[in-house]
Amino acid sequence: MRNWDLFKEMDQLHREIDGLFNGHHRGRLFGPAFEPGLGLRQYPKINLRDDEDHVYVEALLPGVEPNNIDMNILGNTLTLAGERPAVDGPDDNCTWHRRERGTGKFMRTIELPVEIVADKIKAECRNGLLRVTMPKAAEAKPKKISVKVS
Repeated sequence: MRNWDLFKEMDQLHREIDGLFNGHHRGRLFGPAFEPGLGLRQYPKINLRDDEDHVYVEALLPGVEPNNIDMNILGNTLTLAGERPAVDGPDDNCTWHRRERGTGKFMRTIELPVEIVADKIKAECRNGLLRVTMPKAAEAKPKKISVKVS
């Protein structure tokens, strides 16, 4: 069973903040995480939660066809990949005044908090929301230990 590592999370946050203020992002104060469609780590936005028996991931994927989503699992790492197509319309002789909706290929890797049973994963996508239900492995579930009184 893998545990959440505070120091690993703090180190990742430290690296991201350093990157923001050290100008590693094409000379801009704010880098790809703040630019729509460019921050691979930020898209799709997800919720990750669990209960006693399952781990749940919900991912926002508006405009992505469910059959164009590639999802795979290796150990306790879930990877979502796919492509959000560009909006259909005439691009020639067009002036964009605001373009906030990112398009193109994406990939997001999510480290799960516990081991899961890969053969029993269920996923459904409706109205741009992908819901993945993953049963926890028996080793990841809490065990009740009885205490005898002497």
